[in-house]
Amino acid sequence: MTTWFDRLKSGLKKTRAGLADSLASALRGRKTLTAADLEELEEILISGDVGANLSASLVAELRDAAKKDSRDPLDVLKSILVARLAESDRPLRLRADGAPTVVLVAGVNGAGKTTTIAKIAAHLREERPTLPMTFAAADTFRAAAVEQLAVWSERIGADLIRHQEGADPSAVVFDALDHVERKGGVLLIDTAGRLQTKHNLMEELRKIERTVVRKLNRPSDERLLVLDATTGQNGIAQAECFHAAIELTGLVLTKLDGTAKGGVTFSIRESLGLPILFVGVGESAEDLHAFSAEEFVEALFAE
Repeated sequence: MTTWFDRLKSGLKKTRAGLADSLASALRGRKTLTAADLEELEEILISGDVGANLSASLVAELRDAAKKDSRDPLDVLKSILVARLAESDRPLRLRADGAPTVVLVAGVNGAGKTTTIAKIAAHLREERPTLPMTFAAADTFRAAAVEQLAVWSERIGADLIRHQEGADPSAVVFDALDHVERKGGVLLIDTAGRLQTKHNLMEELRKIERTVVRKLNRPSDERLLVLDATTGQNGIAQAECFHAAIELTGLVLTKLDGTAKGGVTFSIRESLGLPILFVGVGESAEDLHAFSAEEFVEALFAE
């Protein structure tokens, strides 16, 4: 049986070949680090989409730490990378007070929002077989998204709240909140694949969150942004716009298997200070998993 670590290791093979292997080659077996070594390391990190500022910071930290640490410089760097991702790996927050848990999921077209919602629900169903679950099909502009949720709702045993195509997304969310107030459990809200440059679409996202606040007298428990890792540094700009709109609580990083620049994971964490709740390395439900900093770094440098 293929374990999650095996899937993660396989999914990171492009990044490993482009970033981790180069770092390992430059560091392994070194007793001291010269100025030329440090410059090479910084170039490798930047080319792996770690970002210029963070790359310089990591190299400076490694330079100072290596003077005091007798371990192989590669092991020192791995410890630094784990520390930079520290406190990022927290679980999805589920309410324990009997009130429904509300999870709003946002992101641009193609990031994998609807699929991610289905995968999160599948994991929740496995962990808590009797937990009531509801999908709110608030991406009313894309019939395919609604149909995809309908298929998954039957497969998982979740209720689906939907309106006609083109309906007001906030009206769908209002009805879904009505439903979960009666039934309890978890409400997962799918939103349209909005472009962060379109003010009206971002305003619509704010309106959905305001609907939650008005109905429940509290914000959504989670406001997650699904980011496509293949977009690299552009993902940070996306996230900043969404964060400004609805104050995100966490991130889901998908399609890590499709890029050699998985180093953006470190840059995203550093730039936004938001936890990464899940990472995805493929299409199946098993290819999305709770994020672990230590596991991620170990899989990245695995031989």
